[in-house]
Amino acid sequence: MVGDGPRSSGTPLRVAQHKAGVPPGVWKGRGLAALGLTAGDVVSERQAELLLGEGRHPDADRIERELLAQGESPARARRATVLGRPIEHNRSAKTDKAKERTPWLAFDLVFRPPPTAHIAWALTDETHRQVLELCDGIARDKTLAWLEESVAEIRWKAGGKERARVKDGLVVAVFRHYESRATESRPLLHSHAVVSVRARRPHDGKWGNLSADSLMTHIVAADTLYVLHFMEEVTARLGWAWEPREVTPGRRPVMDIAGIDRRLIGWQSTRRQQIEDALPVLTARYEERQGHAPGERAGYVLACQAADQTRSPKRTELLSLTELRERWRDSAIRAFGACTVYRLAERARAAAAAVWRRVRPVVDLALAAVDVVAVVYVMRGAFARHHLLAEARRHLSYALRGRPHEPGVDERIVQTVLDDFTRPVGRGLAVTADLRALYPRDTDDQPVLRPLTRNRSVPPYERARLAADALAARVRAARRAERLGSRTRPHTLAVPGASRSGPRLSRTDRKARAQEQQQETGVAALEQTRSTIEAVALMAAGLQDGVRERDVAHRLQPRPAPVTPAPSHTPPPGVQPSPGRTPSGGLA
Repeated sequence: MVGDGPRSSGTPLRVAQHKAGVPPGVWKGRGLAALGLTAGDVVSERQAELLLGEGRHPDADRIERELLAQGESPARARRATVLGRPIEHNRSAKTDKAKERTPWLAFDLVFRPPPTAHIAWALTDETHRQVLELCDGIARDKTLAWLEESVAEIRWKAGGKERARVKDGLVVAVFRHYESRATESRPLLHSHAVVSVRARRPHDGKWGNLSADSLMTHIVAADTLYVLHFMEEVTARLGWAWEPREVTPGRRPVMDIAGIDRRLIGWQSTRRQQIEDALPVLTARYEERQGHAPGERAGYVLACQAADQTRSPKRTELLSLTELRERWRDSAIRAFGACTVYRLAERARAAAAAVWRRVRPVVDLALAAVDVVAVVYVMRGAFARHHLLAEARRHLSYALRGRPHEPGVDERIVQTVLDDFTRPVGRGLAVTADLRALYPRDTDDQPVLRPLTRNRSVPPYERARLAADALAARVRAARRAERLGSRTRPHTLAVPGASRSGPRLSRTDRKARAQEQQQETGVAALEQTRSTIEAVALMAAGLQDGVRERDVAHRLQPRPAPVTPAPSHTPPPGVQPSPGRTPSGGLA
């Protein structure tokens, strides 16, 4: 609630937040109406203690006073303020001796924009800072709305056998922070969304606990949705575009704002550098102990250990956001020059124009489906719907580069994959790629997915991209064959003076060139026919007027087709009008 700074004993919350340079927390979620709260209200310290610390109503003190004034006993008055099961009843009866369990009363979900967004937020002017914070808030609220509408479930009965969607929604306390925990302060715009575990059941309206596994299962899909919404808001409000950047070879790229100097990324990511410096030591110990290099899951565990070992203690120096921004800009100017810092927004706009000239932000449902199924299959083998949903949103981020997506298109991509390219495995709780659907039996092509899954010398994501590109090439080839088989193939016409080594023309330019060549061929044919008729007429007249035979033969010789079509009323260059006719083709 007060950021990463210390809070001395007895200091009021608002005073501590002001000293730490962080804004007060606010309430979010549709579940606030059941508690008498309003979205956007400030989170007081007592409200947080009651709801997030004791599982009670945020206004329990007022409710207890009213019930005591009505003559209720203290025990009944307190019980009336408890939401769901009291935390003092969390005991396990598995053994004769009661065993205390730590109550779980909230989830801490962290929303953090892509790395270059932190840089732009810290180093640009005040207007850009406010816009980026607005984009972060909108993307966060949309993601929380998706979680409470499509993901959050409440459970009841022993073992959580009964589950259903929550009745009202979630109750969330959001706290925004501005800097990382690195030894040297660096910008890190992020928000902590503390989701209360208490929610109301739909059938009777009583309070119970959220299902932890359903929420945690979709945490990656929620993160990709937040990034997708944030990119769209930034592009819509600032006109910037996004490009993929490979951080680790063979791993998934991250989306960065186009035009941001890459040197600033290293300047901002000091915390990441600390983790990367500690990771090789832990990896070497793992290889010595296990006898082989760590896999994907083991590598993630080692990275978490490196993060814990290099975590800095909380700083004692507390600065406001204005002071932090001044310090960050001075540090970046000293390292890379004033031009790099002050022209950051201008270069981002120029880079965005270049991206839109090069990239066509269009979502092809069939290509998106094969891309998603190939990546998820190679990375995981067996997978579930939420894995496909997260990858579909990554695909939209890369394909659209910040342009808005059609609502529900991510679900349509996932449904296409499930309907056309997967088959159930095991007890039907998971699915895997259906290679027969991806490679029909009536083709001579050999499957590429199975060999790629066995090639352990190549990083998983690199293998996944190879498989996705192979399947995309198959889809394009099938479409091309279908188009060519549905109509007569156009004749190939040679263009006089054209160079084979010239620039490659687009499909529209090639079609226009073919039409011009057909027109040229038609004009040449008409010109030759007219010359023949004139020559025959001269031959008939020459029998009477003594026209020389070689003049008539000269008229009968074929003439080369002109390079460019000429208007019907103007003779081609170098050709004189025929005797006895005007330039317009009429009789003299």
